[in-house]
Amino acid sequence: MTMSVWIEWLAAALILMAAFFLLVGAIGLVRLPDFYMRLHAPTKASTLGVGGVLLASLLLSAQQGRPGIAELLITLFVFVTAPVSANLLAQAALHLNVRSKAALPEQVDPHA
Repeated sequence: MTMSVWIEWLAAALILMAAFFLLVGAIGLVRLPDFYMRLHAPTKASTLGVGGVLLASLLLSAQQGRPGIAELLITLFVFVTAPVSANLLAQAALHLNVRSKAALPEQVDPHA
């Protein structure tokens, strides 16, 4: 196999991995019971799923001799903004006293 075939196989594997994470994120967004749990699924899907697609695009553009600056900038933008936006959404939910259905952790005895 030539080098270009290996790059295409690697890009295909990255796209399949990204599709898996996007599917898991979409299922989590639909199936999880409250806001805080639903917030977790799309943030993971956006960072891993979109990142995989953009990395595959970066590989294919490098194979064609283009530098892929746009893909690199989009990847950096997604990786920086996804956690920040999720944090802001969680802080807004806490400010509005949105309740979670998750069990509270055990009380920790400070004298133990």
